[in-house]
Amino acid sequence: MMKRLMAVATGLVLVGGLVGCGDDKPESKAASDSITMGFAQVGAESGWRTANTKSVQEAAKTAGIELKFSDAQQKQENQIKSIRSFIQQKVDVIAFSPVVETGWDTVLMEAKRANIPVILTDRAVDSKDTTLYKSFLGSDFVVEGKKAGEWLVKQGDAADVNHDGSIKVVELQGTTGAAPAIDRKEGFEEAMKANPKIAIAASQTGDFTRDGGKKVMESFLKSQKDIDVVFAHNDDMGLGAIEAIEAAGLKPGKDVQIITIDAVKDGMTALADGKINYIVECNPLLGPQLMGLAKKVVAGEEVPARVLTEETVFDQAAAKTALSARQY
Repeated sequence: MMKRLMAVATGLVLVGGLVGCGDDKPESKAASDSITMGFAQVGAESGWRTANTKSVQEAAKTAGIELKFSDAQQKQENQIKSIRSFIQQKVDVIAFSPVVETGWDTVLMEAKRANIPVILTDRAVDSKDTTLYKSFLGSDFVVEGKKAGEWLVKQGDAADVNHDGSIKVVELQGTTGAAPAIDRKEGFEEAMKANPKIAIAASQTGDFTRDGGKKVMESFLKSQKDIDVVFAHNDDMGLGAIEAIEAAGLKPGKDVQIITIDAVKDGMTALADGKINYIVECNPLLGPQLMGLAKKVVAGEEVPARVLTEETVFDQAAAKTALSARQY
């Protein structure tokens, strides 16, 4: 009788142990299991970002992934709060587009300790510990800047709108500290070295917004004489610059040439109309690729540390051809 009681007690202890282990987050889930993703978006500062958000939301629905979405309104502290909330909610995977490059190690370590994998989208983080995230999905911003600069170099004297022997550029930068702002500037400046006539006369952040681009351009038109070229880190700031240039009685695309990055529909329309001269594409439709990565990561599969998006460039003729089928 005593032996029988001991066997029952041992069995209960084993069952209790199994129940206790079940409370811990599993290392990985089968591909067929439901997945919950926490996604911390930068904000809604541009047409590109709006298209990016829509792509993520629609792709999650198609993939059967439950999406917990937050809008940081371009503030890092809001993104950090959202990520911590996702950790508390025990989501299966976290994805986010960092507002700025630095200051993420602490919260990402918290996610790692909670055994929640992280995927970076669109923008990178500046961290020595690359184990804090599983993959980075997005564009090569340095290459985008180079493409913009290379086009300007190829224009040669045609870019000297004021015919004074120099090519005077004003730059509308993205959000200070953001990866695309840092990298696009670096790539552009590297490419423009091929023509010593090209010089950046003024550079200021427009925060990736149309209103910001307009205000900075208004300031440039007052402080700088004989501007030949505007290099805007995104379409929205370029579109804001167009408003300021037209208000000053000048013709954008002719009196002042404009180069932008993104290729959203409004930007492409301005390019087709000749108000923008050249656009380097930055594809916002990352949703399907992100959901594919998330499923693999949650299942414990190996994924590439860097996943690039396919992108092209547009002049006026190419914009006219592509515009009717543009999804964003």
